[in-house]
Order: sequence, then C-alpha cells, then structure tokens
Amino acid sequence: MPASKQEVEALGWDQPDVILFTGDAYVDHPSFGAAVIGRVLEADGFRVAVVSQPNWRDDLRDFRKLGAPRLFFGISGGCMDSMVNHYTANKRLRSDDAYTAGNVAGFRPDYAVTVYSRILKKLYPDVPVVIGGIEASLRRLTHYDYWQDRLKPGILAESNADLLVYGMGEHAIRVVARSLRNGKKTGELTDIPQTAYITKDSGLPKMSEPYLMLHSYEDCIRSKRKFAENFCRIETESNKLHASRIVEPVEGRYIIVNPPEYRTDEKAVDLSFDLPYTRLPHPRYKGKVIPAFEMIKFSVNIHRGCFGGCSFCTISAHQGKFTASRSERSILNEVRQVIQMPEFKGYLSDLGGPSANMFRMKGRDNLLCSKCSRYSCIYPKLCRNLNADHSPLLELYRKVRNMEGVKKVFIGSGIRYDLLMNVNGFLSREHACYFNELLQHHVSGRLKVAPEHCSQHVLKAMRKPDFALFIRLKEEFDRIGRSKNLRQQLTPYLISSHPGCTEADMKQLSGIMKKMRLNRPEQVQDFTPTPLTLSSVMYYCGFDPYTGKKLYIAREKEEKMKQKTIIIQQITDESRRQM
Repeated sequence: MPASKQEVEALGWDQPDVILFTGDAYVDHPSFGAAVIGRVLEADGFRVAVVSQPNWRDDLRDFRKLGAPRLFFGISGGCMDSMVNHYTANKRLRSDDAYTAGNVAGFRPDYAVTVYSRILKKLYPDVPVVIGGIEASLRRLTHYDYWQDRLKPGILAESNADLLVYGMGEHAIRVVARSLRNGKKTGELTDIPQTAYITKDSGLPKMSEPYLMLHSYEDCIRSKRKFAENFCRIETESNKLHASRIVEPVEGRYIIVNPPEYRTDEKAVDLSFDLPYTRLPHPRYKGKVIPAFEMIKFSVNIHRGCFGGCSFCTISAHQGKFTASRSERSILNEVRQVIQMPEFKGYLSDLGGPSANMFRMKGRDNLLCSKCSRYSCIYPKLCRNLNADHSPLLELYRKVRNMEGVKKVFIGSGIRYDLLMNVNGFLSREHACYFNELLQHHVSGRLKVAPEHCSQHVLKAMRKPDFALFIRLKEEFDRIGRSKNLRQQLTPYLISSHPGCTEADMKQLSGIMKKMRLNRPEQVQDFTPTPLTLSSVMYYCGFDPYTGKKLYIAREKEEKMKQKTIIIQQITDESRRQM
C-alpha cells in the first residue's frame, strides 16, 4: 500500500479513501495491525494509504503530506501499548524499540493514539477519526494507568476521536468504511458491533437491547471499590458469548461500548490471513533490521484468542476468550508462501498462537457456552464442555513438516500444559502422544512453558494452576528426554512482584528452581500493570476485586527490583560455580 505522496500519485489517485497512521514501522505482514486493516479495506474496494511513525515534534508535515482522506483517518499506536513499548516495569525509558527500523527508540510519542488523534482533529476537524489497535482497545473504558499512577478516562474522552474499534476489528472496520461511503455520519454509527463512541446524549431510553450501566469515571476516582466493581462487570460481560452493551458516564458524557462480534468461523478468520501481503517491510527500510519482523518472519499464526484467563494477560480482553482458528487450507497456503521467501532455509520458527496448543478448541455444546460467563475454560478446573482434543493440531504438524522445502517446524509459542495433564499425569493417551511428538519433532532445544510462580496464593491471584502440575510436567519432560536421547531444556516463564507476591515468595521460588535444576530461568518478567487486566486492578486497589480480600503489593521501585534480583542473583551465582 502507498506510504508517501509520490506512491499515491504513482497509482493515479487524487485522494485516498482511508489514511492509516501507525506507531510501528510499516511491515506488510498479517502480524502487523495496520497492514491487516489496510489490506482488509483494500479488498473491499477502498483506496488505502499508510503513514508510519509520523513526526509529532516538528511542523507536523507527516500529518499533512497526504492531505485529507475521502472517508476517515484510522489510528493505531502499534502492536504494543506505547507506554509498555517505551518503559520498563520500573518506569525507565527503554533505549530500543523492536517495532522500529534499526531498533531505535523515540519514533513514537507516549500515549501515541491520543497524540495522533488530537493532531489530526486539529488539522482536519471535519474528517472522522477512527482509533483502534491494542492501545485503544484496552483503554476503551476507565482504566488504571501505571505510568501516571492514576485512573484515566476511556480514551475516547481524551483523544477527541469519533469512533473506537476494539479487539480484532477487521469486520467492524469494513462496516464503518461502507457506512461512511454510503453517506452516513459518524454520529449515526451507533449500533456497529465491536465499536465504541462517546456522546452527550446517552439515548438510553431509545436502546432496544439491554445495557449495563457502570459507575461513572468520577465515582471510580472517588472509590476504589466502585472501580473494582466496574472491572468485574466489564470482564464478566466480555466473557459471554452474547454480551450486553456497556455504558459509562464520564465528564458529563457517556462512553457506549457495543457488544463484541465473536466471528470464530474459519472463513471469517481466513479472510484477513489470505490477503495479498508482501510479508516484507516497506522498501524505505532497506538495509535496516526491524527486530519484531525478524522474530516472526518465518512463523505462521494458526489461531486467535485464549480461554486461559490469566489475571495479568491482555489477550482475552483484546482478541477474545473464544478461540478462532484458521482452516488447514489457509495455514498450508501461508506456509507455501514462507517457503518461497528467498531467505528461507527450511526452518519454520513457529506454528502457533497466543497459546500454542489451543487450535480448534471450543465448547462441545454451544448452548452451554452461551449461558457461561467463566473467565477461563481451564482454571481452576478444565471445563467438562471444552473439547481439548489435540489430534487436529497433531495432524497439522505432520502435514506441515512433510511439505517439500520444510526441514523443521518449531513451536515457538508457549504451550498450556494444563490442557494436557493433571498432577496424576496426562489426561489421555492422545495427550501423551501430542507431548511426545512435540518434543521429538518441534522443539528447537527449549520448550517454553509458563508456571509463573510456585506459591499457591500468588498462583491463585494469577489464575494459574497448582505448581505441582509443573513439577509433573518436568518429570515427563525429563523421562521422555532420557528415553529418546533428546538434548532439550525446559524454559519456565516467571513473574516477580505480582500482586500478592512478597520477597519470601520469591526466595521460595528461587529455591525450588534450584532444586529442580532449572538454574537459568532466563524469562523473568517484573510485573507491569497494563490496562484492563485483573492484575492491574489488584495493583491499584490493593485487593481482589471479586472477593475484596487484601493483597500485598510491591509498589516501590526498589522492592520490585529486589524481587526480580532474587532470581537473577541465583542465575549469576550458579554460572560462577560452573566456571
């Protein structure tokens, strides 16, 4: 898609229909949101141009260079929330940016969506602005902002944008574009699923469908209890197959969030993956490395969504709790495209998703799912209605690794071992078969899993399974490794300073890792509160919003650093002993 005035003119366009602004470098790949939205609109007959990482510090020439679009501006902060992208868990400014050519920081502003939106509304006040992507999606309602250490209103109240598309918004953005093309104004777009808007007149008496009224933004500022109640209502509603409209008063106006449209059928998911991506960065970046692209260059995403329900994770709040899998045809076609890439040497780096082993998993009885509002299908126990059959995934693995041009298929995404086993072992012979085949054919030396912690009360706050299950997994991993003579490592992902976690808990975790001979847990993440997650609400409120039970919170930078250092020091000490 064109990304400069010269490229627009070369196509003979007098004016694009839609101009997309993104905080990332422009990579024409299905893992980058701006590319997906652009290609989806392009396939619908719209002329789409992209402006990547515009300079907001100068005379704003990047915001002016393509002029005004015929229909609307689309804005995304990028594949990450701009604040997570910019700052460490201790609020230190990062020196790099994996989504920028050359891995250089400083090419996007803090709160990028709001900054871009305000600039465009000032320059072109009569042109609609539609915001989306993960930053807008997770900030659609009152949320705790860790970097300012305060509650912020829904992003529509601060950005001056006309409309917000949340979640995986390919279908919603097409409806928006078609409606505007047909002459409708943004003020008339009040019933499109998976969108939100702000209005002075709530129109509540005119709403034909039931809606959920939240406490106002002002009430949440005054009362942590009310903010906690809001979160519980929002999360419970988002976990339903058929949700209600949500209304939140803010500063004399109302943010109205229409229900999501969970399009989980294969055709709907295939639509965005089957478009004619070049799978490459824009030519302007020639000679520069974009680390985020390098990481996924030879990988293939097979599904979206996650029903794990972890407290700290944003996936279900953005992609949805209900998994949406691609068809086998679509996946194999993409693998063929990867094989044709000049630099491909036969090794697929990943064939996975948010969780590697949730492909085609859903409820057996959809009627039961429609009555359910559980935040997780596997915690605290595996739902009896969940079809956790791994055989379709195994069949896919076999077909891909037997394709001509493929030497090895690695599973780089982390697996959910609580879908395979309990403390007594594997759930079935089929689950054991999956794990055996995974280790023998699809592990590039390290298998990623995420126990996160070992203390029971911390795991409960995280909504993660009992640590005994991880111990059982390690036993099976070692047993299979010995029997098959596999030289592999188990790589545990761990989190420090999560709500409920103390220094004593981290010392316990360090000791257990050492006892299990996992002396190099390289993936230790200092907890960062991100908008619209249970963990961030716990961090801000100091209690579990569902039970009201108080939690220990490591708030000071020094304490957060000390908790992480306990594990890091273990690694350093062990390395010295081995020298």
